[in-house]
Amino acid sequence: MNVLFAGGGTGGHLYPGVAIVAELRKIDPRTVVSFAGTASGIEATEVPRLGYRLHLLPSRGLKRGRSLRDLFDNIGVLVGFVSTVSQSMALIRRENPDVVVGTGGYVSAPVLLAAQLMGRRTLIQEQNAFPGLTTRLLARMATELHLSFEESRKFFGRHRRMFVTGNPARSFLPMDAGEARRGFGLDPSLPTLLVFGGSRGARSINNGVLGFVPALEGKVNLIWQTGSLDFQRIREALGSSKFLWVAPYIEEMGPAYAAADLVVCRAGASTLAELTNLGKPSILVPYPYAAADHQRHNAMAMVRAGAALMIEDSAFGAQGTLNSVLDTIADRGALESMGAAAGGQGHPGAAAELAARIIALSKK
Repeated sequence: MNVLFAGGGTGGHLYPGVAIVAELRKIDPRTVVSFAGTASGIEATEVPRLGYRLHLLPSRGLKRGRSLRDLFDNIGVLVGFVSTVSQSMALIRRENPDVVVGTGGYVSAPVLLAAQLMGRRTLIQEQNAFPGLTTRLLARMATELHLSFEESRKFFGRHRRMFVTGNPARSFLPMDAGEARRGFGLDPSLPTLLVFGGSRGARSINNGVLGFVPALEGKVNLIWQTGSLDFQRIREALGSSKFLWVAPYIEEMGPAYAAADLVVCRAGASTLAELTNLGKPSILVPYPYAAADHQRHNAMAMVRAGAALMIEDSAFGAQGTLNSVLDTIADRGALESMGAAAGGQGHPGAAAELAARIIALSKK
């Protein structure tokens, strides 16, 4: 079997494909896999590092502004898109994949369209609650469409081959909460708050948390991934405390999740997949500049399910933030209810299920 994955730009679009590949290789180690991506995306370094072949294609997104310059730039993008579709067709003829899988990002669109125009079997894996326009258009000709959120169905009408499969995410070994807290040098008996905002960090979250750290002292343990940009500033502002663990990056998220009673984080699709698979209650702070405001839509889906609370980025750090954190982490009933609701949204077998669907398509 030969499978071509198209997706990248960010880890959120690349790693679901990587997770599916791992499951495909478990089922059939002879599976031939390659990725299509761009030279500017995370896939340019990650795919070769993981040992997979990468085909680089020129692709970029439309500008969202309305200025004359944006208009001319977008004309260039559309001309480039047609060229990339042609290059994608040549790639597909050369590689002859049984299935083409799109996981999002700029490069996904021309590759999927090329495959569809050539009559190839295509599978789209959509991570976000609010699918972008490209996904909605390409889904019409996709052989199968796989969603991460039940409420995304409404955007696709009566697509004949639509499934809510979930978003493939990292898996973590079970671990005792007290043992995990001791591993961070924290009090194993105290409720524990986990805060993170990505590898570079989230400044609004960091500033807000920095403002209320003193109020947590002795009441709550804090495990805090600051990101690389703010770490030095935060480290210098904080004194030492047996209730605090702070670092620019958490290498092993499994123990951090195991230690946490409540998580404060952004609302990216991969993060939410991990939270739901683990049944972790959360306070979500959507990144306000995400394309199509998709993080806010993701967060609202979690809120409607009873799995999370949401605080807008601009409001995080106000007194109400501290009250929300303290009130929630002190309420065992609320934590259990939110955790159960989060678990109900989880799809821990998503990667394996998608791998099985790809194999089934390859045989048709």
